[in-house]
Amino acid sequence: QVQLVESGGGSVQAGGSLRVSCAASGYVNRMYCLGWFRQAPGKEREGVARRRTYNGGTVYGESVEGRFTIWLDDAKNTLYLEMNSLKPEDSAMYYCAAASDNLRCLSFDFDYWGQGTQVTVSS
Repeated sequence: QVQLVESGGGSVQAGGSLRVSCAASGYVNRMYCLGWFRQAPGKEREGVARRRTYNGGTVYGESVEGRFTIWLDDAKNTLYLEMNSLKPEDSAMYYCAAASDNLRCLSFDFDYWGQGTQVTVSS
């Protein structure tokens, strides 16, 4: 099992930056992927970014490519999402998640989830 706890959300103006963090514990090294998702009210959950744990390979959603960066501090077992050039449409609850196998990783169908942290971008 893996436990995930997000932090660092908040409010920022459009064009600004924000970093959210996810402290992971448990069998993190057995997970194929760690990633970030988001969900805004009335919208479907969206995969934002994922990172393979064994080779560091990353994939980003089209809407955040070039603006967001995902990385993992192995020593701290903490996953980060650096968000730049934020837009009001980036406002959502951001969730950290882990995938226990490659198929779940590839399909963005993760099986361990944190509680989420709110990000609000004002225009």
